[in-house]
Amino acid sequence: MNLDELTQRLHRIRDTNDWRGFHSPKNLAMAASVEMAELVEIFQWLSEDQSRQLSTEQLEHAGQEVGDVVLYLLLLCSELGLDMEQVVRSKLADSERRFAR
Repeated sequence: MNLDELTQRLHRIRDTNDWRGFHSPKNLAMAASVEMAELVEIFQWLSEDQSRQLSTEQLEHAGQEVGDVVLYLLLLCSELGLDMEQVVRSKLADSERRFAR
């Protein structure tokens, strides 16, 4: 996955639609949260077993919502001047130090 290419494509969509004024860090964080809530809604009333055995339609819907969350987080990183790959690698290394045995 080339995060720079994805971010550039997102910026083209943003700029074509004149959305830059709406893409403050606050708004992007809230939008990512809304999309995460839509992902959670798919699983809301499922049992543990059902949540592991989604129908084709549910799985497709979950994928769409995961994509939405990731894309908003890419835009948020761009607005904040964060390198997503670097922050993810840093967090993973921290988790490995803390939890890997």
